[in-house]
Amino acid sequence: MKKTIFLLALTLSVLSCSRSGDLKLTGTVKGLKKGTLYLQRIQDTILVNIDSLQVDGIADFELYADLKEPEVLYLHLDKADASGYDDRIRFFAEPGEMNIITSLKNFESFAAITGSQNQIKMNEYLKMSAKFNDKNLDLLKASFEAQKSGDQDEIQRYDDSLQNLLRSKYRYTGNFAATNNELAIAPYLILTEIPDATVAYLDTLYGRFPKKIKASKYGRDLQRLIKARKKEGQ
Repeated sequence: MKKTIFLLALTLSVLSCSRSGDLKLTGTVKGLKKGTLYLQRIQDTILVNIDSLQVDGIADFELYADLKEPEVLYLHLDKADASGYDDRIRFFAEPGEMNIITSLKNFESFAAITGSQNQIKMNEYLKMSAKFNDKNLDLLKASFEAQKSGDQDEIQRYDDSLQNLLRSKYRYTGNFAATNNELAIAPYLILTEIPDATVAYLDTLYGRFPKKIKASKYGRDLQRLIKARKKEGQ
């Protein structure tokens, strides 16, 4: 009888606040013994909880969300030990079933995410973006050294290299969005990676999207951005 009561209590401790939705997210956080997992989305610039799960001894989880179209969501871990590990995974969710396998120690950086075509493209883009970021850091360090030495020619050379690298990243992002314009990630990357590109460039990229992407969440957001930028330029 005591064993039955214990198992019932354990089951109740891992029940989440929602049991249905267009998205079913399952997964495992290896090494997690105690804490709370939250499925979140950005709403009016604020992260809000969609579903949650208290973990007490079971590393597997199951969360749900109402998701009518692809959207970037977040899996947040509120750890009972309040340690300083990374604790929020950004992922491109799609209606259906998805899975995330990660660990307590490397919650964000080692997450393996499956079940989303947009996420596959996100991973592809982020690999190249990391190379741009690494090169940018190298140039910034070299530019700093040149400034300390007062070598004006070197300072100008590194400034030019930084501008060329930025233009290369913008071109890569634009080409990536154009190549994958049938997916919701295309307008999302433009919004998050190159929102300050020229209005003409943004307008050209937006114009190449099919109707379903223009009508998508991030397609609509991109259209609003372009209209606002055009109004500012009047």
